[in-house]
Amino acid sequence: MLKKVDSSQLKVGMYIHDLSCDWMTHPFVRNRFLLSSEEEIRKIVNAGIHDVVIDAGKGLDVQDAPTLDEAQEETERELTALAAKPVVVTRVSLGEEMARATQIRHQAATLVRTVMRDARLGKAIELDQVQPVVQNITESILRNPGALVGLLRIKNKDDYTFLHSVSVCTLLVAFCRSRGMAAELTHQAGLGGLLHDTGKALVPDAILNKPGPLTDEEFAVIKRHPQDGHAILLKSPEVGAIPLDITLHHHERRDGSGYPDKLAGDAISELAQMAAIVDVYDAITADRCYHKGMSAAAALRKIYEWSKFHFNPHYAQEFMRCVGIYPVGTMVMLESGRLGVVVEPHETNLLAPKVNVFFNTKQNLYIKPETVDLSRGLGFGGGDKIVGHESAAKWNVDPMRFLTLA
Repeated sequence: MLKKVDSSQLKVGMYIHDLSCDWMTHPFVRNRFLLSSEEEIRKIVNAGIHDVVIDAGKGLDVQDAPTLDEAQEETERELTALAAKPVVVTRVSLGEEMARATQIRHQAATLVRTVMRDARLGKAIELDQVQPVVQNITESILRNPGALVGLLRIKNKDDYTFLHSVSVCTLLVAFCRSRGMAAELTHQAGLGGLLHDTGKALVPDAILNKPGPLTDEEFAVIKRHPQDGHAILLKSPEVGAIPLDITLHHHERRDGSGYPDKLAGDAISELAQMAAIVDVYDAITADRCYHKGMSAAAALRKIYEWSKFHFNPHYAQEFMRCVGIYPVGTMVMLESGRLGVVVEPHETNLLAPKVNVFFNTKQNLYIKPETVDLSRGLGFGGGDKIVGHESAAKWNVDPMRFLTLA
């Protein structure tokens, strides 16, 4: 039986099923193992991991600990209450924005590739090339955030580093916009998001693209990238304080377990805290050669759980309202047994988005795609509801094919 326990309850002889943290946080070669020493427990606690999932069938139990299902049900109840608050309305349809978003995605990824190459060669960042790209991303977000955010969920191992930076920029701009932040502040945050991983230009490719867990020594090299990026950006005097701060502090955590400065609480700036949430969300939803990405819906639930310690809970909740409890591009199961992909959040009810349905699981066959507005009743284009999010791998389908109807 899988149970969720506080790290203070760990004992030698328990079987760790899930360390319940993003892959760049924990110091272990694997996620599942039998605790064999007090040193391993200390490493878990020192890594800032506050709760883990144990398998009571493979090791010692904690009798009064909630099962994983019970913990997840409690999270869902809390999220249902959170979903009742309004979200920002989009200006154009997903289909209208998709072609422009595709061009912006390519343009931005190409730019980040150039920035990384120049940084490796010791050149200063040319901000006049970066500014227009951030502006294009911002304008796309204003028209319809789902288009670019949805497209950026598709990454491969060759362009991951570049598209991750574009994703962080895009999500951070959307986050700032949903919180009603001023246009110039949002733009500066976008610059920070696009440039936040510039320091990875100095990380050897053999470490950056290693098809497996990092050693302690390799992890130490990776952890230098915030300071390296900050130093690179300082060579360009026109880069402002906000991008510099985001670059240096996007790996800090509220409980002081982050790096490089182990800042805690409000010693971390508001935008750096927001960037930290966005950075982790995008990282854990991406497929890498050494781990499978989570679905967006599952990742948001992890962010929500981790916000008790690592992130500002208020910002984490606002980020969830920004991207939706079921973000655009999420595959969902409806009560009718149909599979669909979320294409647009509802203005006031995040549990009732518009969904393009395309598969009938009861009959195990594809159906003619149609848009279902879950906020409407039966006979008015709705009459169904989400019962949960689904894994595309489980059904062997690509939900991104159905983001727009033919």
